[in-house]
Amino acid sequence: MKRKILIIGSGGREHALAHCFMKSPTVEKVFVAPGNPGMIDCASIIDIQTSDFEKISDFVQNEKIDLVFVGPEAPLSMGIVDYFQSKHINVFGPTKEAAQLESSKSFAKDIMNKYDIPTAKHKTVYSYTEAMEYLSNHPAPIVIKADGLMAGKGVTVALTQEDAINAIEKLYPMHNENHPTVIEEYLEGEEFSLIAFVYHDRVIPLPIARDHKRAFDQDLGPNTGGMGAYSPVPQITDSQVKEAMDNIMIPMAKAMVSENIPFTGILYGGFMATQGGVKTIEFNVRFGDPETEVLLPRLITSIDQIIDSLIHHQFINLEIDPRFAIGVVLASKGYPTQSPDIKPILNLDQVTSNIFHMGTSIIDGELVNTGGRVLCLTGFGETLEQARHEVYQEIKKIKALQCFYRTDIGEIK
Repeated sequence: MKRKILIIGSGGREHALAHCFMKSPTVEKVFVAPGNPGMIDCASIIDIQTSDFEKISDFVQNEKIDLVFVGPEAPLSMGIVDYFQSKHINVFGPTKEAAQLESSKSFAKDIMNKYDIPTAKHKTVYSYTEAMEYLSNHPAPIVIKADGLMAGKGVTVALTQEDAINAIEKLYPMHNENHPTVIEEYLEGEEFSLIAFVYHDRVIPLPIARDHKRAFDQDLGPNTGGMGAYSPVPQITDSQVKEAMDNIMIPMAKAMVSENIPFTGILYGGFMATQGGVKTIEFNVRFGDPETEVLLPRLITSIDQIIDSLIHHQFINLEIDPRFAIGVVLASKGYPTQSPDIKPILNLDQVTSNIFHMGTSIIDGELVNTGGRVLCLTGFGETLEQARHEVYQEIKKIKALQCFYRTDIGEIK
């Protein structure tokens, strides 16, 4: 019997998820709430906001939805899974308590400390005075992380003491707020993302990817939600991936069970392969964006069958496209600090690469950019350079002078 799937969310991640679910031979129909205009190629768009749990629940019951997959972090941290479970709705995602691995950096650090999960040396401070005192004894380079959900933009990698002080000034503008900030050592090495399907102590990993966070070429400019990604990552060895699984991902899943907060859903580990071993930069509790746009197009195994096998404790061997995939993000000029200059986006019909819509709308019959990140184009190649060539040839076809993109995604220095 074929299934009906509802995906919660509206960005490029959810567009890639909709494509992935629709490829499955056991899926009949995919809905996305609230979705975006680009998703009509693979899903039915439902005009319900992610925060309207009751209306979503009514839709699920009326349409006899078989599985709800929650894409973004905000509804997870608000308890959407808990709400659906109370309504006996089949939902894949972590509870509000388990979602603290992303929504509270101090919570995640406490778990890592308790269970000896490798991470950067750190301290959680709660005031401007405490933060400045810590900085005086631990000078830059240093990393400052705002606690809470920051859409991937709450991290300052301070290479100078001035940068570090400015970051603290922004987090504590009145110099007396009482809220947590994590300050941690600056790690050097090769960065990578490992995303896995998790059900309690079972962990099924996808291939690794690498995200480019800075806005501009050569890793310059402010941190963003991600300007591009590629997979696989040649700089990371199989033994380093195994180390991340054995020392971090599986221990974290088991730690959450031991804490009586069993994790179900997608666990994202952001790691740094340092000279002292693989260490945790962060955990997220959902697919990364734009990593999803390069990982899911490589996934040949049906995503709903992975979830079934995971929950029913059945073995499944993931089939993966061996080619390289690169995703390049087209963003509105001024992102991530300024509101977009909204204008038409033209020539998408000339593009042959996968196009995932991140922040688009239809206004007066025209497709326009209404988000900071607008589109993600994904290209494939037998080599990383071939994938780069394909995606950059395709992105040049798009006419959108109000947008920009990095030209060095996937470059190995």
